Amino acid sequence: MKITRAILLGTWLLAGDFAFAQRADVFGEYSYLHFSPTLANSNSQGFNGGGGGADLYFLKILGIKADFMAYSTTSFTTTINSNVATSGGTVIPAGTYTAQGNMYTYLFGPLLRIPLPVVKPFGEVLFGGSHTTAYENLAKAINNNGGSVSISTQNPFTLAAGGGVDVSVMKHLALRLGEFDYVLTKFRNPLTNTSSQNNFRYCGGIVLK
Repeated sequence: MKITRAILLGTWLLAGDFAFAQRADVFGEYSYLHFSPTLANSNSQGFNGGGGGADLYFLKILGIKADFMAYSTTSFTTTINSNVATSGGTVIPAGTYTAQGNMYTYLFGPLLRIPLPVVKPFGEVLFGGSHTTAYENLAKAINNNGGSVSISTQNPFTLAAGGGVDVSVMKHLALRLGEFDYVLTKFRNPLTNTSSQNNFRYCGGIVLK
């Protein structure tokens, strides 16, 4: 429900801004997210997915962006070398645990571009939220083995900062050759006290101007 409300609010704000925008671009993209789950004895994971959104420009160089991405399910594996029991009552039996998880992000924020005739570099800082089932499914796998890890749905604060370049190929069509962003997510890791993940994403696709 939190994801739905956030998307509806962002869409409503974006729709209101159309009346004041000098230019509106709609884009569709492939996206690769390199996600660092901050789990013990677990490597970073690669998510493949895609999505779209809109760029609304109020000046030649300044606008606002709405960005929605969905990533397919991938596997997470973590190894607990010895039994863990915390003062809060959490129990994690030793073992290797594997769980499936997907990822969604919904981001909004300012966009700055250099309006050259053909090649248009841009930079952005986006804020919003994200959601993954990975931590919930991992907690369930541990509990199925006799653990007592709390399970909760998380839609934490998420930030993306970076930039890219669009290249015009026709009057109303451009290619987004590359967009590269640092992505910060604030998922609470159910196995440790870690609550920040430093990630990276690439996006590329088409832009309808």
